[in-house]
Amino acid sequence: MEFLKGTGVAIITPFTKNGEIDYNSFESLINFYIDNGVNYLVILGTTGESHSITFEEKNKILENVVKFNKRRLPLIVGIGGNNTQKLVNRISSYDLTNFSAILSVCPFYNKPSQVGLYEHFYNVSKASPIPVILYDVPSRTGVSIANKTILKLIENCNNIVGIKDATGDLSKGMDLIKKTSKSFHVISGDDYTAHDLVLNGGSGVISVVAGAFPLEFSKIITLARENKTQEVKKRFKKIKNVIDLLFKEGNPSGIKAFLSLKGYCENILRLPLTPVNRKLYADIKKKLKNFD
Repeated sequence: MEFLKGTGVAIITPFTKNGEIDYNSFESLINFYIDNGVNYLVILGTTGESHSITFEEKNKILENVVKFNKRRLPLIVGIGGNNTQKLVNRISSYDLTNFSAILSVCPFYNKPSQVGLYEHFYNVSKASPIPVILYDVPSRTGVSIANKTILKLIENCNNIVGIKDATGDLSKGMDLIKKTSKSFHVISGDDYTAHDLVLNGGSGVISVVAGAFPLEFSKIITLARENKTQEVKKRFKKIKNVIDLLFKEGNPSGIKAFLSLKGYCENILRLPLTPVNRKLYADIKKKLKNFD
């Protein structure tokens, strides 16, 4: 899983004007990322609006992404949920032959205890035919996976190979880095703190901002892995204002606005998500022009 030492892009799911999956845009995005220095691709995560996409659509997306990618980069697919048995059954329904790992989010809304979280991911691990990356994003799920629980899972599940840490809590990530072997990947899921986590031993990032600026953000992560602190901070200062706009009205509303202005997709989301407001769209357009 050495490819995790770098930049993964959390890919949007592009829609046509009538709300269907836009596979032409999907192919263009994949080529864009492959041509601009990213290390791997992540589909059907939070950024991909996975909870608004049907099972049938997901299967077709997997099939087409494999076709578009042509084995050029490793692929990771988001498969998560808050009903453990349903999730375990669902994993076996996908053809994961061409995928390197699944990214499985902490159960949301029902707020399980740490015992419940352990049992949930233990069952996901046993059901998965490929490696598993945990996904800790308490701002969306209402509960965080404690490091003690993660360590217990690593001890008992040999196919849990990493965690996407979107807590924004550097101390939590750094503590986990210290307590795990180099074969376990602590991956940032927070664009604001990703460079700091990597400078402190993190493997890399699964990024949203890299969805619009893959070359620029990949370079920041590469420099962080080389411990070139001053150059990292200089480059991050330039892109920080982009990140501010990106998340001002939530994800993926911001990234779809950027990508639509770049000509890679329509600015369309599925309810309950909506496009950014006119003022923010104008600000993004101005920032994009100045950044380029």
